[in-house]
Amino acid sequence: MTTNRVAVVEGNLDAYLDGAVGPSQHLAPDDPLRPGTTLTARRAVELWEDQILSRCLDVAARDLKRDGQGFYTISSAGHEQNAVLGAQLRTTDPCFLHYRSGGLMAARMRQIEGSTPLFDTLLSFTASKDDPVSAGRHKVWGSKVAWVPPQTSTIASHVPKAVGTAFSLSRAKKLGIDTGLPDDAITCCTFGDASVNHATALAGINSARYAWRRMNPTPVLFVCEDNQRGISVETPRRWIRDFFSRLEHLRYFEANGHVDEVWDTVALAIQTCRTTRQPTFLRLRTHRLWGHAGSDVESAYMSQAEIEAEEAKDPVLNNARRLIELGAATPAALRAIVRSTRERVKAASVEAKRRPKLTNVAEIIAPLAPVDEPRWRIAGNAPIDQARRVQVFGERLPENAKAPTRRTMGARINDALHDEMIRRPNVIAFGEDVGRKGGVYGVTQNLQQHFGRSRCFDTLLDETTILGVAQGSALVGLLPVPEVPYLAYLHNAIDQIRGEACSLQFFSAGQYQNPMVVRIAGLAYQRGFGGHFHNDNSIGALREIPGLSIAVPSNGADAVRLFRGALAMAAESGRVSVFLEPIALYHERDLYEEGDGLWLSDYPVPDGSEGSCLLPGEVGIAHPDHKDVLIVSYANGYRLALRAARQLEADGIRARVLDMRWLNPLPMEAIRAHADECGAVLVADECRATAAGPADAIICGLVEGGFRGRIKSVRSADTYIPLGDAANIVLLSEDDIVRATREVLA
Repeated sequence: MTTNRVAVVEGNLDAYLDGAVGPSQHLAPDDPLRPGTTLTARRAVELWEDQILSRCLDVAARDLKRDGQGFYTISSAGHEQNAVLGAQLRTTDPCFLHYRSGGLMAARMRQIEGSTPLFDTLLSFTASKDDPVSAGRHKVWGSKVAWVPPQTSTIASHVPKAVGTAFSLSRAKKLGIDTGLPDDAITCCTFGDASVNHATALAGINSARYAWRRMNPTPVLFVCEDNQRGISVETPRRWIRDFFSRLEHLRYFEANGHVDEVWDTVALAIQTCRTTRQPTFLRLRTHRLWGHAGSDVESAYMSQAEIEAEEAKDPVLNNARRLIELGAATPAALRAIVRSTRERVKAASVEAKRRPKLTNVAEIIAPLAPVDEPRWRIAGNAPIDQARRVQVFGERLPENAKAPTRRTMGARINDALHDEMIRRPNVIAFGEDVGRKGGVYGVTQNLQQHFGRSRCFDTLLDETTILGVAQGSALVGLLPVPEVPYLAYLHNAIDQIRGEACSLQFFSAGQYQNPMVVRIAGLAYQRGFGGHFHNDNSIGALREIPGLSIAVPSNGADAVRLFRGALAMAAESGRVSVFLEPIALYHERDLYEEGDGLWLSDYPVPDGSEGSCLLPGEVGIAHPDHKDVLIVSYANGYRLALRAARQLEADGIRARVLDMRWLNPLPMEAIRAHADECGAVLVADECRATAAGPADAIICGLVEGGFRGRIKSVRSADTYIPLGDAANIVLLSEDDIVRATREVLA
């Protein structure tokens, strides 16, 4: 059915061009298509040629899929008026595009001399590793030279990062960061009328309006390509117009009608966004031909009459009619364009099918999480300008011997944030309450005072926006350190890490990066807090994200060195890391008895000495000479394990305790080495028992690695955390570790 409709639509165009008769008077190439428009005859014909290229590529995608040589059939057919955007936006206006952007990309690439959008797209269809965008990893619209970061979004999850990019343009300029973009650059973000209903899209649009209301320039052009259908579900009439045209702090435009009318409206929308620096919404009326994708049979939910009515609105056909009737082109000239484009696409398809594919794991994952430990170590251990440190800290240098230097983890993270913002002028810190208040737990105190509102600022209370700003700011050269105030809050927005931030290097073959270190306050053991929102002990959703690094400190000194390592990885290799801070340990002072002060830390001085930073694989070891049993843990569990080890030693059991520090990648090499020395292993995991923490993976890694000793795990119960003292019943305890250790040795 779908193939037949393709033939019908192509036949409609061919039949019209074969029988069309133009006027006796013809426009000169530089004449306007009609009085009052800025679209000239020459540009109109070029635009139509770009639309024909998009259409022919859609046909080729179906042919390739039918022959088992192609892997993509989501078509741009009926959406080709978006080529008007591709022709008018500059290649220095970052574009975040959804999947029906063939016409836009063809017109945009026309601006770049030597570009080959026809062949590049076919390489992408055939998943060839010669594809210059993703190197065969996925069919995405993207280009490094044209400033189009590749997106895989089908639910408009790219909207927050587009807003973040727009928001960050002026901020980078204030900080003297060279974005490589002109001062009047805007960002463009396209999506469909169905996907705009997704919470992520609405969050992005809301945050743009909020930023503008707070007098922050946010030049983002939202383009809703409204074909009035989401797969089989109709969009209510006027839904997009009625909702978005009435929103304050959002300029609204509609583009419909003939190509020249669309051209003029698009020009006005772009100019408005560029000059006012205000978020702007453009509803572009489109028509979807040939279903949602090649596998979608429209006749299952549309009548034959409805299908034919949509085909009659084919923009390629109607634009041809407009060009001929106004004398911008002759039927023969347009027939020649169609014939030539079809022949070029057919010939290029043959060649694309021959091009090599990805063939092994190593080359597939190469750009996902690049590793360069020597560079990381140099960057993380490098000294920081002491004069600037004195200027910022004054007499309160963290390592000042004249004052008490041993402080809590929360204080040490604050010191590390100050130092890293001194070291790297492009570091920005932001989130809910991080600015004037200094964070819910005081961890960001004085950052705004010392570095200004451009580098430390509050956002609206929305984690999706926070992570969108992080991605956008990273794309224009900033190094973001966003804060999520509680671990459970992340679940409202985790796809911004999983589906967007961590996938960017993978789907762009390393051409684009959005480095960041996401600070998350979390884990359990908070006295007086119940429920999962403020007392959450599950990191399973983070550990499954490809390419994401997760650092978890247990004490202040390690927190400083881990943070330096994570930032070095971001700065040098574009890595995305989560820095998970145990809330219960922020202000902990003692280890064994009240007042012993053994959980306070000296500050690791950033003087260039070896060991100033910690990188993945580097673990902490307590009691390295003990060999009866190895207790493996992290964060709160590490502190509990040390307490348990003292109890056990009173009974003659000498336990070595390992602090993993990194939960992704797991430090399995170090764990295996210490496990082999001890012969027995207990994994003490403070997270819930089922798939919430790393215990399963550690045990599996030991067994598969050939460990033959005794092994056991002890974990918290599979439940949300109740309020008050009841929490102690379900959370991993010191006594649990003691009991389990005796069992593994029994």
